[in-house]
Amino acid sequence: MNISISPIFQGHELDTSPPAFGELRPSSDALSDTSELRRRFEQEGYLYLPGLLDHNRILDARLEALKKLEASGFLDPDFPLTDGVAHPDFSQSFMPALAQGNAPLLKVLYDGPMMDFYARFLDGPVRHFDYTWCRAKPPGDESATRPHYDVVYMGRGTKRLHTSWTPLGDIPLRMGGLMILEGSHRLEEVKSTYGQLDVDVYCTNYPDAADIETGAKQWQNPNGGTYANDAIATRTKFGGRWLTTDYEMGDVLIFSMYTMHASMDNQTNRIRLSTDTRYQLASEPVDERWIGENPIAHGLQAKQGMIC
Repeated sequence: MNISISPIFQGHELDTSPPAFGELRPSSDALSDTSELRRRFEQEGYLYLPGLLDHNRILDARLEALKKLEASGFLDPDFPLTDGVAHPDFSQSFMPALAQGNAPLLKVLYDGPMMDFYARFLDGPVRHFDYTWCRAKPPGDESATRPHYDVVYMGRGTKRLHTSWTPLGDIPLRMGGLMILEGSHRLEEVKSTYGQLDVDVYCTNYPDAADIETGAKQWQNPNGGTYANDAIATRTKFGGRWLTTDYEMGDVLIFSMYTMHASMDNQTNRIRLSTDTRYQLASEPVDERWIGENPIAHGLQAKQGMIC
């Protein structure tokens, strides 16, 4: 991993000393040893699988996404389409529409090596969420994702749910890829407090209840479900290292619902494209917000009121 350009989170340099920053451990050497993969996942809270997916199929999926961005005027016309250079006015980040009608992308995520891996790893028939999260991170310090657990957004079904983060293009360190907080899946106090939240649950006896019920306000939690605003302070609080790498097309990073993760600033002029998708045993309960032809996601139907 090349750290000649310092990784940055919301405009501030991360500590890259050995106790604070490190590289993800590749597990492609253990792909044929499911027991070893499970051991590593239990121990580390993630599996980094370089080259699991077909490079050319990722390239096709990336091209379809870039065509959508170009059609919306989000790319700089002075550069080739395939470079994915952001228009100076581009500021969006979360763009699930990039997956809609993108047949090459859906095949990469929900067929072939990805599904084959999960069937072996989970030892049974597997299902995935029908909702596909697409990220199109713009340049600048607004592109960083704050530290969080996934369970607070999708924990109504099985907790043995797995996230796959898939880069749709090469993502070197300076593009601000995903990073995992080492040992965070073993933070029992965090798991028993923050990890029990559901962002779509709200207090009917609170003053903002009516705003949530009408959709004027999305979440009662002021942080929108994130654990903290500052990845640097989060690492200082818990210790361990932020782990990341120079990602390439075909790589997949898999982690648990209780693995703290974040991303860094995109220090390039290009849009950083990636997806996060979820997989579980088909026999286990599934979160109703993320299944069906038109998942309700975090809409009004997902809200659950309670007396606090």
